[in-house]
Amino acid sequence: HVQLVESGGGSVRAGTSLTLTCVTSGYTDDGHCMGWFRQVPGKQREKVALIGSDRATHYSQSVKGRLTISEDKAKDTVYLEMNNLKPEDTAMYYCAGCDSLGTFVYWGQGTQVTVS
Repeated sequence: HVQLVESGGGSVRAGTSLTLTCVTSGYTDDGHCMGWFRQVPGKQREKVALIGSDRATHYSQSVKGRLTISEDKAKDTVYLEMNNLKPEDTAMYYCAGCDSLGTFVYWGQGTQVTVS
């Protein structure tokens, strides 16, 4: 079965950078989308960035230009490069993977990002 393991979160100052990493296992093909979501307690989970099987990327308006999603298929790893971090970026960040229908059904355990 598919497993996703995130790492790279931490506590940082505003204006600095972090890169989150998501290592995947269990996928039997490369034709699936991947994404990063974030959630703050008491609020709905927000889709931050996604990358399609064609490597097309999409971002929420709040992070466009500051966050970059990328994928290294040889390493089964998805990255989220986060630049010029703001306090409002503070959240638990989750890596997510799609099934063959393009629905996000696989989730990691999350990694906390705190920006002060």
